[in-house]
Amino acid sequence: MARYTDDSRDRVRDAVDFVELVSARTELRKSGQRRYEGRCPFHEERTPSFGIDPVEKLYHCFGCGAGGDVFKFVMETESVGFGDALELLADRSGVQMERVEEDPRAAERRAQRERLYAVLERTAAYYVRLLWESPEAAHAREYLAARGLDEAVCRQFRVGYSPTAWDRVAAASRKAGFSDRELLAAGLVQRGPRGVFDRFRGRLMFPLADRRGRVLGFGARALAESDQPKYLNSSENEAYSKGEHLFAVDVARPGAAKSGHVVLAEGYTDVIALHQAGVTSAVGSMGTALTDRQAGLLVSLAPSVLLCMDADRAGQAAMVKAEAAIRRAASGHAQAETVRVVPLPAGADPADIVARDGADAVRELIGRAVPFARFQVERALAGGDTGSAEGRDRTLEEVKGVIRPLPPSVLREELVRLAASRLGLSEGLVAAALGDGSGGAARAGAGAANGSTVAHQTLDRRAEAERSFLALCVAFPESARDRIDDRLFSTVLIRRTADYLREHLEAPAASLPHDDPELAALVAELVVRAGAAEGASPTELDRAALHLELGAIDRRIAEAKFEGQPVSELAIERQRVLAELRRLTI
Repeated sequence: MARYTDDSRDRVRDAVDFVELVSARTELRKSGQRRYEGRCPFHEERTPSFGIDPVEKLYHCFGCGAGGDVFKFVMETESVGFGDALELLADRSGVQMERVEEDPRAAERRAQRERLYAVLERTAAYYVRLLWESPEAAHAREYLAARGLDEAVCRQFRVGYSPTAWDRVAAASRKAGFSDRELLAAGLVQRGPRGVFDRFRGRLMFPLADRRGRVLGFGARALAESDQPKYLNSSENEAYSKGEHLFAVDVARPGAAKSGHVVLAEGYTDVIALHQAGVTSAVGSMGTALTDRQAGLLVSLAPSVLLCMDADRAGQAAMVKAEAAIRRAASGHAQAETVRVVPLPAGADPADIVARDGADAVRELIGRAVPFARFQVERALAGGDTGSAEGRDRTLEEVKGVIRPLPPSVLREELVRLAASRLGLSEGLVAAALGDGSGGAARAGAGAANGSTVAHQTLDRRAEAERSFLALCVAFPESARDRIDDRLFSTVLIRRTADYLREHLEAPAASLPHDDPELAALVAELVVRAGAAEGASPTELDRAALHLELGAIDRRIAEAKFEGQPVSELAIERQRVLAELRRLTI
């Protein structure tokens, strides 16, 4: 990952509309001149405990303790490192960044990769122009129309057409200054006995992009029955790795963040049809089994995943594998993960439904998505032998494996009733087969996960007083600088934070160290607290400082008595502080 100058980082942070960025994840309402609040996007809660400072661009949740700056927010919600978060925000804000001086080899590798991105982007634009302007592509346009796909949505996804000529892309790219080695590295050509020739010819072209929208490769669909294989993807190369990306992830990111769910379909046209129907959070697995890397990308987009795949046996098997990969990827992820299944009619894919029944029909199906556990039970009951006692026993055993880990809930009761009805058994017998202790392990596991995510250590009164004082220092920087004294604080972290604030009171977020997450999180908390202190005054800052000073003197008196030392001077100092407190309280 390239390193960028501090000035670049500051320009990106200044350019970001933090309210707009966070509002894509949770609904915010203004609660003061320097504060917005809402429900935390990092844990489930009913009462809002999450706040942001739109000026300093810091956030803190008083429920789960999550906090940091604008870069940390993107790192947590997108599951990326600092460098990727910086680049994503730079792309979003249109800020050109400057790199620090690089190792020559690293600079050369970066330059080579930039060249690959450039030729891929250029080729994608060429394919789009050819699709809509070339007489040769008339049958490709007819195919898209027959699938019910409008030109506008196809242009949004940069759908194109590759010419049938053997070397059109190769020749045009050479003319633009790209070498055969670069074209091979980008996966645009293949080597033959007479030199290189275009890899994609006479096909409908779907650009495969990363979450920043950079074209990495192509998926190509044959339009003639004789042209095999039906689908041809870019080969693994320096720019593209098939198992790491999802089709349309760049287009779907805003819709997924806003809706709170991401819809996973299989084919390119399925995804495009869903977007045309208003389901703007749809992405595609590109027709292959979902990899762990792809699953990780899914759960970074939204806390809920809806599987919208063919209802045939192969599609159902793919959903089972996809759910397992998503569950693995979601382990320890900041966002809660749920998986639901969209009930597609047998033999129909999303593009078919949009073309045949319209956008409302597919949106209704999305709205009727069922929990994955229900899908598994339905699948077991539909495929089981219910005509014999032995067959029902086997089916019940399979169903039990799905229901038993579920905690007590309405869903669990519904699945017990469903199994009993389909198997011709009493609900009591099904419940007995599940066992009295069913769900206990799952409940314990869920409780532990909930505790690790939601619960946070309650601050004792002393630590709370210290944090309140530092928050007032942030609220009244002109009055605070001479009041921050390391002797007032009880822990290394709070003293370290006080030292940092002493130098950054006017702009606490300007130089947050990304190698000290504890400090960054505490500063974020203090800034958000300061935003809630609008009715306060510098006098409250003075009172808070005197209370801390009084506590420090009391601790010194206790230590002196324990060691047998005189305490008369400390007692006089204590009376002075008490007198000052009384004066400020009158």
